[in-house]
Amino acid sequence: MAAPLLLVAILLSGPALTCQCTNDLFQIEKPFCAWDCITFALMWPGAFCVGLKKSLECNIPQYIQSWTIHGLWPMYQGTCCRCWPIFPSDLEELEPEISHLWPTLLKTTSNFTFWKNEWIKHGSCAACVEGMNSPTRYFQRTLKLRGHFDIDRALMDAGIKPSCNKTYQFEDLHSALAPIIGDKYEIQCLKDDEGRELLIQVKISLFRNFTLGCHKTPQAEPTDARTAWKASEGHPCPKDTPVFYFPISYEHPHDPCD
Repeated sequence: MAAPLLLVAILLSGPALTCQCTNDLFQIEKPFCAWDCITFALMWPGAFCVGLKKSLECNIPQYIQSWTIHGLWPMYQGTCCRCWPIFPSDLEELEPEISHLWPTLLKTTSNFTFWKNEWIKHGSCAACVEGMNSPTRYFQRTLKLRGHFDIDRALMDAGIKPSCNKTYQFEDLHSALAPIIGDKYEIQCLKDDEGRELLIQVKISLFRNFTLGCHKTPQAEPTDARTAWKASEGHPCPKDTPVFYFPISYEHPHDPCD
């Protein structure tokens, strides 16, 4: 009995903490905290549904009226810990806020299922950082970041408002957002069936202490999200092509301007 207990103690106290449970035993698979930068991604619901396959039945609740959280993703880190479960009780106090700011927009996926997947795939990798070392704290930190990076207000103050007809240049978006999100970020668009470039996402690169400026090549979209997209996924908005900022349509989320 002493040997297994010693093994567990070594794994828990070693400098390269790992987490992968099989048959209640810890096995070393990959460093638990081998990342330097973390991506905070905000998504615009008015364009999100346009990029999805129709069969997924995108749904935007009436109370969604602003940019929503897509995720908080440690860069270049796959799933770290399927052995660290999350329960509805972990998010009970946060649910009213998180339902508005980090909702699923798919009829086929419940809010909690979406949040659970985010925790397992990304939150468990972030949990080695103080302030994110539990499901509750990970989601609390993400909500705080959403409050800090108020890109709705930044765009509105710059006169950039959702419209089916008006377009904006990349420089307009950059000038509005750079003062609050720094210079290490990516403004993403997607191309609709008519070839229009639609503003859909902003990715903000942060250090592990949540300060701006961490510089790494942007990671690809998480694979579990990419499977839901058409051929045209999110890509850096072109600097020489007009960009549409479509309004949110609750009745026709796939075709808000048609």
